[in-house]
Amino acid sequence: MAKVPTPHIEAKLGEIAETVIMAGDPMRIKFMAENFIDNPVQFNNVRGMLGFTGTYKGKRVSVMGHGMGMPSIGIYSYELFNFYDVKTIIRVGSAGSIYKDLHIGDIVIAQGACTDSNYAAQFELPGTFCPIGDFDLIRGAAGECERLGLNYRVGNVMSADVFYGEFPHNDKWMNMGVYAIEMEAASLYMNAARAGKRALTICTISDHILTGEVTSAEERRTGFTNMMKVALSLV
Repeated sequence: MAKVPTPHIEAKLGEIAETVIMAGDPMRIKFMAENFIDNPVQFNNVRGMLGFTGTYKGKRVSVMGHGMGMPSIGIYSYELFNFYDVKTIIRVGSAGSIYKDLHIGDIVIAQGACTDSNYAAQFELPGTFCPIGDFDLIRGAAGECERLGLNYRVGNVMSADVFYGEFPHNDKWMNMGVYAIEMEAASLYMNAARAGKRALTICTISDHILTGEVTSAEERRTGFTNMMKVALSLV
C-alpha cells in the first residue's frame, strides 16, 4: 500500500469507503452529501475537491469530486484504487447527446467509452484497448432505471480530450452509434482495468448537440438527482 495522504487526497486510511461515487463538480458532491448521505464526514478539501463519507440505507459509501477531463479523473481514480484500496468507482456526470432520442434529463449508462485521448499509450499495448464498464454495475444500473421508469440508453459514449474543439467530429461518432460526448469515462475504465477494480459511468444529458438544448450550471449541480439515485442503488 502506498503512503497516504497523497498529494491530492488528505484522507487517512479507513476514511474512504470501498465504493466511491464521483462527479466532476465538487458542488454536486456537496449536494449529494447533504441530500442523500446520512451523517456525512468530510475527508478531503485539497484543491477544493470535496469528499465525504457516510452511509446510504445503512451501507457505507463515499462521494468525491474528480474535476474535468481524463487527466484529472485519472489522478483521483488512480489514487483511490491503488492507495486507498477502493474497490468500486461510479461516476455520475453530464454529457452532450448526439442521439436524436436522448434529451435533457435522460440517462446514458456507458457500457463502453470511445476516446480521442492518448491515455492508453502509457500501457504500451500491442493494439487498441477497449475501455468498458463493469457488467454487474451496468446490469444493476439498467435495472434501477427500469424500476424508476427513466428514459435511458446503454451503449457507447465518447470521452473527448477537448471541450472547445477546433474541428468537431460529432457527426462521425454519431454515425458509429455513439450516444453522447463526455470527458472522463475512458480513463476511469482504463485505471479500473489496470487495478483489477470495478467502474461505471452514468451520465445525465445536460445538452443536446444536435438540437441546441442546454441546461444551466445550477441545473447540472442540483437537478440531476435521478442518476444519483441510480448510482446509490448500486452501493
